[in-house]
Amino acid sequence: MASTEELKNTATQVRRDIVRMVHAVQSGHPGGSLGCTDFLTALYFEIMNRKKEFAMDGIGEDLFFLSNGHISPVFYSVLSRSGYFPVNELATFRKLNTRLQGHPTTHEHLPGIRIASGSLGQGMSVACGGAYAKKMNNDSNLVYSLHGDGELDEGQNWEAIQFAAHHKLDNMIATIDWNGQQIDGPTEKVMANLDLKAKFESFGWQVLQMNGNVMEEILSTMQKAKSISGKGKPTVVLMKTIMGFGVDFMMGSHEWHGIAPNDAQLAKALEQLPVTLGDY
Repeated sequence: MASTEELKNTATQVRRDIVRMVHAVQSGHPGGSLGCTDFLTALYFEIMNRKKEFAMDGIGEDLFFLSNGHISPVFYSVLSRSGYFPVNELATFRKLNTRLQGHPTTHEHLPGIRIASGSLGQGMSVACGGAYAKKMNNDSNLVYSLHGDGELDEGQNWEAIQFAAHHKLDNMIATIDWNGQQIDGPTEKVMANLDLKAKFESFGWQVLQMNGNVMEEILSTMQKAKSISGKGKPTVVLMKTIMGFGVDFMMGSHEWHGIAPNDAQLAKALEQLPVTLGDY
């Protein structure tokens, strides 16, 4: 088990990886990646039941599906630093013939990647499929997924949300990155989410809420989510985050959804993110 301090140090290094990866190729999505760093660090280093060796079928272990695949920088960093592939491979992010494409892909056979994602709105359906399969196989492990709040504009989500409740997929824990930002601006202006808690509850889900940039709260809330699984209803965690968290000039702005820092901005960001595990 990792201590809270160890998890925080890992998250700091992951954030450092993110800004360096995106800067190196002047392409990628730093904002959402930085905001979700604490959650994915906690998930892979503490919360999930994972096998040491990656197997595509995921039998006998927890599964995770990233729906908002544009935040691949944080996903790749966490996967590498939790042992799925060498950390130095992060230097190949978004380059020709790399396994680390801008959006995760399965045909590259990168360990830890079970679905191609980035076409928003599909991850909830995939997570339902994984949870349903585990039910059919009498596999008691859980299925986790992560989705953007702007992504909920896609109607397919709500079909899947209804499907999960109807089939009592109580082995499913979905998390919504509720940062209030999407590529075109604040979600309240583009397409308001309205009352997400009431909406999910009306669809038959159990709802928890947490601050996704406070490690202690992530750990306690996700443990609670695990404890209330198996009670006939799927669970959703509404996770409040700040886009760009950890880098002061990126925080809270949709403008950092998909642009890379320049040399001066990278230097300023790295000043705020000290080396904790060692750079690739």
